[in-house]
Amino acid sequence: MALNTVLQILLLPFILLLPLLLLLRKKLINKPQKHFPPSPPKLPIIGNLHQFNQSGSSAHQNLWRLSKRYGPVMLLHLGRIPTLIISSAEAAKQVMKDNDLHCCSRPASTGSRKLTYNYIDMGFAPYGEYWREIRKICVLELFSVKRVQSYRSIREEEVEKMIKSISDESTSSSSSSSSSSSSSSSSSVDLTEKLFALMGSIIFRIVFGTSFEGSDFEHEKFHQVLHDTEIMLAGFSAADYFPSYIGNIIDRISGKHKLFDRVSGEVHRFFQQVIDDHLKPGRTQQDHEDIVDVLLKIVREQTGFGAAQLGHNNIKAVLLNLFLGGIDTGAITMLWAMAELAKKPRLMKKAQDEVRSCVGNKANVSETDIEQLQYLKMIVKETLRLHPPAPLLLPRETMSPFKVLGYDVEPNTLVLINDWAISRDPEFWKDPEEFIPERFDDSSLDFKGQNFEFLPFGAGRRICPGIYMATTTVELGLANLLYCFDWKLPEGMKEEDINMEETTGALALTISKKTALNLVPVKFSC
Repeated sequence: MALNTVLQILLLPFILLLPLLLLLRKKLINKPQKHFPPSPPKLPIIGNLHQFNQSGSSAHQNLWRLSKRYGPVMLLHLGRIPTLIISSAEAAKQVMKDNDLHCCSRPASTGSRKLTYNYIDMGFAPYGEYWREIRKICVLELFSVKRVQSYRSIREEEVEKMIKSISDESTSSSSSSSSSSSSSSSSSVDLTEKLFALMGSIIFRIVFGTSFEGSDFEHEKFHQVLHDTEIMLAGFSAADYFPSYIGNIIDRISGKHKLFDRVSGEVHRFFQQVIDDHLKPGRTQQDHEDIVDVLLKIVREQTGFGAAQLGHNNIKAVLLNLFLGGIDTGAITMLWAMAELAKKPRLMKKAQDEVRSCVGNKANVSETDIEQLQYLKMIVKETLRLHPPAPLLLPRETMSPFKVLGYDVEPNTLVLINDWAISRDPEFWKDPEEFIPERFDDSSLDFKGQNFEFLPFGAGRRICPGIYMATTTVELGLANLLYCFDWKLPEGMKEEDINMEETTGALALTISKKTALNLVPVKFSC
């Protein structure tokens, strides 16, 4: 066979493939290039984890500082997880409104999986039919205006108990102080302790039908379990950020597996005991139908929930959401509000004058009085702006590609919205670091998910459904504290001495005031 013929035979496949190669080259050339958000330099394996959670500072503050350099849309790599950080109102709007359907799911995590029986709750469940149905049940049956109003007597009774406790404690301390000639600072009360106890009592009675004092989670144990649960849901687990075989080894060595097993076991046993108590024959009926009663009734009737069958695990998963979302956030908001007012006596007096003139000669403020207290409502809004209890909204996960401020976002990206940074953006807020309730006077700005510069409850499909319950409780508690007492600083202390630092260190769902707030209550006489 001639050499030319052999060469022709050998070259024939390449000749036939040439048009295909040219076509592919043309497509590659014409294919639009992805435009990803700017990213800080990352380290091998851990990516940007070291920048996300630096010791001595909170994650939301670290991310805010990074956004000053890299912009309001920033891409970090937390181990193997691409993470989009949103730090402006316009970017938040494009995520939670324009592209809400593309990124309204939740990321998987070891802690949330164990605590929610593989995501059969409302808060951490991925987007889908189950989530839509369980949320519908919660909105209609647990958080409706009618249901929240049915618990009015509980809120008023528990607030009245707190006021009496403060009055008794301050009177007792003052008497002791006089007899022992000690400083008047001994008559101060720890408002941090009082407010967390108040929220615990309200939530326990509304949700579980039992008093906080009579539960298995009393005092230090209760707060420790609540704290550990938040760490489990929001904190670092190596299995979430590194390949599973490496992450699981790290978690075992660090004791994370044992911690998760202990905390989830304690929480599940408590919830199961609550359910068992409600199912006991001859159980004494409460004056009201608590939320466990409501959920058990739904399970028995199985109405309006598609093809899925609900059981006790579903109830326990939903109770977890109420347990976490109902206690810390309300107490933290009231605590920050009282701290800010104590630093600014003029604002404190303005708020007290309003509530006392509206309420008149009554022992306590009732919920029917609250609607008149417009300045009090401004105080609550300003507190939620300056000190959002959850500075980073619960993380989302993208399900399909979309763009934010011109940047491409890929599926399976974690999305963190820094509400703390957004609510302090000088582009929208004048003197953003200052506590100025009057900024909401004659303003249409609200926290119901339509104003993206103000997102303490989130927005879009994943907005918190308990807004009405939360604000009703906070406003009632604050109104009574302001009505019943004049608040003074302990002897020798000045307004500028009040520590306004946030808690730092381990990640948690909520961020509170770092130090306890101790104030001296002086009983107000009508």
